[in-house]
Amino acid sequence: MLQAIAPITVRGWRTGDGAAVAAFLRDRPDATPFHTPQWAEAVTEGCGQGTHWLFAERDGTIAGLVPLTEVHSPLFGRALVSSGFAVGGGILAECERSGDALGEAAWRLAERLCCPTLELRGGWLPGGQGWHVKTGVYAGFARELAADDEAELAQIPRKQRAEVRKALGAEMTVETGRGRRDLDAHYAVYSESVRNLGTPVFPRALFAAMLDTFGADADILTIRHDGGPVASVLSLYHRGTVMPYWGGGTFAARSLRANELMYFALMRHARTRGCTRFDFGRSKLGTGAFAYKKNWGFEPAPLAYAVRTADGAEPREINPLSPKYRAQVALWRKVPLPIANRLGPLIARGLG
Repeated sequence: MLQAIAPITVRGWRTGDGAAVAAFLRDRPDATPFHTPQWAEAVTEGCGQGTHWLFAERDGTIAGLVPLTEVHSPLFGRALVSSGFAVGGGILAECERSGDALGEAAWRLAERLCCPTLELRGGWLPGGQGWHVKTGVYAGFARELAADDEAELAQIPRKQRAEVRKALGAEMTVETGRGRRDLDAHYAVYSESVRNLGTPVFPRALFAAMLDTFGADADILTIRHDGGPVASVLSLYHRGTVMPYWGGGTFAARSLRANELMYFALMRHARTRGCTRFDFGRSKLGTGAFAYKKNWGFEPAPLAYAVRTADGAEPREINPLSPKYRAQVALWRKVPLPIANRLGPLIARGLG
């Protein structure tokens, strides 16, 4: 007699799901910080964008999940994204049936919420009618950390290694922490950095919420010159991997090689925390950030995202490198920093 295959059902979050979610994520090697309730909570607290959870179940046991951020913006429209403000966080599924069920349920949810776009960043990617899988746009960069500083330097290509050695010999200091001083320094540096790139800064509350919800699994490393911050990065720590996520430098950072010191110092700091892997994050092909990470000896790994849009709707476009935003980016670079810091968060909280 053939054994009946247990059906897959999909439901939302229920009170008391926290322990089951933590257990499911703990057993998934492909789980990321972007799949966690901590990430969702920080996004809601820092940017005001709520999360909808979907769970695929088989015989009452979780067989897959996807956290979906409902992003709403008067400038960029509405979208359902997994995960919002993240480079990953798509569907986690134990089997194709679970993945298919979650993909279709996510689209039905998007329709109910009047979100014409659904974005799934990595993970299990649905196929079939209505879905478009985007490849050849972004790449991720990650590699193992070396045992010590000299071995780490040996992993960096010669030209970039020379820049790092010069940075190590410069009169700059390194600070790490999670307090008000660290957050103030990071936001001062990061807001100037993104303004110089022509993009609006995220709310300071987002970074404060990330430090709060992730606790010891998040911190800030800052490079100072003559006492003032010139480069700073907020990093997450996940299963032995350090993930520098929001980082940047001031105009002075380039000539000081402060960014070189920052990332090398983060590698050293991560080793003291027991990390064995460095995840440099994603970059768009053909950009300066893409080339910079290759210069450090990181090899790009292609990333794939799945997008679905309502009939007749155009996919949401929030990439600042898009030609349609060329004029706005050029203008934003000229906005005085105090004004950019006041207006930027109002715009950026809707980017997701």
